Amino acid sequence: MNSISLAVPEVALQAIRKLIVEQGFGPGDMLPSQRDLALQLGVSRASLREALSSLSALGVISVQPGKGVFVQSLIDLPRNESGLSWPFAAQALPVDIFQLRYALEGFAAGLAAVTLTADELDALEDNVEAMRNELRAEDFDAAARLDFEFHQRILLASGNQAMLSILSTSAEIFLESQKLPFIRPERAMETWQEHRKILRALARRASGAAQKAMQEHVRNAALRTGIAIVTPTTS
Repeated sequence: MNSISLAVPEVALQAIRKLIVEQGFGPGDMLPSQRDLALQLGVSRASLREALSSLSALGVISVQPGKGVFVQSLIDLPRNESGLSWPFAAQALPVDIFQLRYALEGFAAGLAAVTLTADELDALEDNVEAMRNELRAEDFDAAARLDFEFHQRILLASGNQAMLSILSTSAEIFLESQKLPFIRPERAMETWQEHRKILRALARRASGAAQKAMQEHVRNAALRTGIAIVTPTTS
């Protein structure tokens, strides 16, 4: 039976963040042991470690082997969920946009793997190369625009006019969501690496791999922004 649920590591990630805020942990404070955290949150040690790894990458906590888990800097929490200027709050929250993109763009990538022309593939290859150059130059606004163009080209290549219409009528919201992951410049190259993975799947005409690579990319982009999104699971 199909159901919508939050992946266990994402549950743990959100729960740890809530624990830090609600119990007043500050920078330098040590959290409960990993064993105690796993018991308290009702998750496996493996899921907990994955959540801690994501929070460490976001600069929220520091995992010090042999010592413990320490709050690194509350100030470093991405502010999109509390304080970041998001100009489209009346229409949808960032988490809503990432969820929509996960569903819509993953499916579009799977379709594009079948319908993509040689010229469209060449244009995507040029886009990926251009993004690498902009990221090396640390021009993150230009990189975000190329990110938007990459996704737009895949939607175009899918041939699904309804999905393209959704993008066209909400282009500004989609572009704004694609700027968010670049708030952490040290992780910006991950976007380019994920685009390369999508491109390789498209070049192989591997529909399932393209869909999976796109969905992983959108989920990772959300996590780089500090958002753990609800994603479909099969049970």
